[in-house]
Amino acid sequence: MAEQPSGAANAGYRFVQPDDGEVHVVENGRPGAPALLLLSNAAAPPACWDPVVPLLADAHRVIRVDLLRHERGASPLGGYDVAAQARRVAAALDGHGVGRVTVVGHSSGCTVATALAEQRPDAVAALALIDMGPGLDAKVPERLLVRLLLTRFPGRLLWSLRTEATIRKAARTGFTRPVDLPDAWIEHVRGMTHRDFVGAMRAPLAYLGQRSLPDRLTGLGLPVLVVFGTEDQRWRSSSAADYRVVPGARVELLPGVGHTPMMEDPRTTGRLLLEFAAAAERPG
Repeated sequence: MAEQPSGAANAGYRFVQPDDGEVHVVENGRPGAPALLLLSNAAAPPACWDPVVPLLADAHRVIRVDLLRHERGASPLGGYDVAAQARRVAAALDGHGVGRVTVVGHSSGCTVATALAEQRPDAVAALALIDMGPGLDAKVPERLLVRLLLTRFPGRLLWSLRTEATIRKAARTGFTRPVDLPDAWIEHVRGMTHRDFVGAMRAPLAYLGQRSLPDRLTGLGLPVLVVFGTEDQRWRSSSAADYRVVPGARVELLPGVGHTPMMEDPRTTGRLLLEFAAAAERPG
């Protein structure tokens, strides 16, 4: 049993072992309650959800999956592509006896959430997507340092030289409002290999390059909530309007909020997720 993070009462930590490697799972809330699955950007730890978990856990079984954290520190055997990540999430849900679940994705976690719904329509009741552009044209160009990190050289060298200070600096574009970056974030990034980082960054872009999220969502016929911070520095918030082509999609813009609403405005974000999940769980 790992140490419990602050702000996430009654947390349970487990590794489950799908066919292609171990997956780290965190649970909060009531075991018999409707399930909420929270999927973050692979470069962010499950702790990024801590500010909203207490709001969600009273009425839900809250499940978080860390696809890059492995008990023996190995990279995922099934690869980094989004479809493989979704299969690992599905195996984790099966291993935990989860039937139907409302899935909430943040940033690139939205691509895994969507792929999971494509692969397992029987298991996904609804999708909430937080600050993920609908297509590649919505991406704000990466800074030079990130572009260099994605190269073989000098990327590997730069990655080996990362420090707490450089990690905190790199994370700044993820927030507009003042946020105290948890130590778990630093530990998560320090535990990632360069291969992990490159795989986590490139996989969602490849997935979007095949088909946009609105195009994929339209074919799924699921309830969809899109939440976007108007001051997002990584994806253009104006692109949130593109999701309105999805039948019945609800789009919510949060003024003055950046790329990470669950940390910058957890009260509003938690309320929106609770309302959405309650509607999805309602019979009929």
